[in-house]
Amino acid sequence: MLLIIYSHSITPRLQYVIDFISAYYNHAFILTVNREKYLASESTKINYSHESLSEGEIYIHPHSLLFETSIRPIQSECSVHNNIVFFKTEGSLGFDLFAAIFFLLSRYEEYLPNEKDMYGRYDYKNSLAYKGGFLHQPLINIWLEDFRNVLKQKKASFPTHQSSFTCIPTYDIDIAWSYLNKGKKRTIGGFFRDALKGQWWYVKKRWQVLRKKEQDPFDTYEWLNELHKEKGLRPVYFFPLADKVAKYDKNTAPQNKNYQNLIRQHAAKYKIGLHPSWQSGDKPDLLRKELNAINNITQQTITLSRQHFIRFTLPGTYRRLIDLGIKEEYSMGYGSSNGFRASIASPFYWYDLEREEKTSLLIHPFCYMDANAFFEQKLSPQAALEEAMHYYNVVKKVNGQLIIISHTPFLGTDKLFAGWKEVYEQLIGTITA
Repeated sequence: MLLIIYSHSITPRLQYVIDFISAYYNHAFILTVNREKYLASESTKINYSHESLSEGEIYIHPHSLLFETSIRPIQSECSVHNNIVFFKTEGSLGFDLFAAIFFLLSRYEEYLPNEKDMYGRYDYKNSLAYKGGFLHQPLINIWLEDFRNVLKQKKASFPTHQSSFTCIPTYDIDIAWSYLNKGKKRTIGGFFRDALKGQWWYVKKRWQVLRKKEQDPFDTYEWLNELHKEKGLRPVYFFPLADKVAKYDKNTAPQNKNYQNLIRQHAAKYKIGLHPSWQSGDKPDLLRKELNAINNITQQTITLSRQHFIRFTLPGTYRRLIDLGIKEEYSMGYGSSNGFRASIASPFYWYDLEREEKTSLLIHPFCYMDANAFFEQKLSPQAALEEAMHYYNVVKKVNGQLIIISHTPFLGTDKLFAGWKEVYEQLIGTITA
């Protein structure tokens, strides 16, 4: 049986939230502005208006957010009502669940004037999640599991569990090899750089690898293949195709035959996506060029992407991706702190707040990245494992989708990352046990 929601007005924002909730529960929620139809319905009733209408209904007194078309600063103080909530209102839940979900999913706060981090990205410290103390929790999932229990009390046949926990390991191949396939100029420069710094271990390692006496420290691809096969995992790999080396783009040249073979090998086994370069953020025309390059190499139409350095701005970056045919995006997280940027551990469709429309771009949020743990949070391998286990536990509890980002240097033999491969294997073993 359907669930009916009455509202005095149906707006694109409200419809978006109800569509999301329907998909989340795999159960239809029908919006209506017809009061008589609502009152006569024998379905479970949810009243989203400014006055209570009937006994037994779930009443949510609405915040104004879903009935506006502007983007403005909004007062949103957090408090504790079972769990952390904001947009407190009268009614059955004590807060406006629908408006709060929209605020977080739409990334409303990122459209407002805000300070940037050192890379020019939205700084996680601006976010309500950070200020309100829920950055490390999938708060929307927690709310919706609580709401599931409310609905279950009203409707015994309401599904208790429609989703199951999933883990998707993903890999950004920022630098495919440490020493191989660099070209003469970069290889010679690498020797001189290490020698001038007195890093003789690296000089010797480079020489041994180039002479094919040792394996490249970043070459972990076969090990990962075996790990995924053993654990039954379906990873996603993201490859950069920047044509020129730059400060933040150090990938192997797209013209390199070995790199092309590496991409093709992974495309034959797994889902792969484009890893748009830092440069493409300043020169949008490069994005099309890089996408064409990976399409030509794989002879596939690549429709997945994740931004290098998690560098994106709303709505511009996502609009460009949609225009180029990208269907699924994996950048929703922070590049300077682990946590839930959109406060959710489930995929959702992006809402273009300026155009007030739901788009076709499916967002897959991540919550943990090894580079954040190492470079930003300065964690040891063991501390990083403990942090990753936290995310595993909180996502599993709500039957969410756990997406973690790894980089091949952490999983190889470079002494800088000693211990990281072992804790990653331990993490994956625990998740798939």
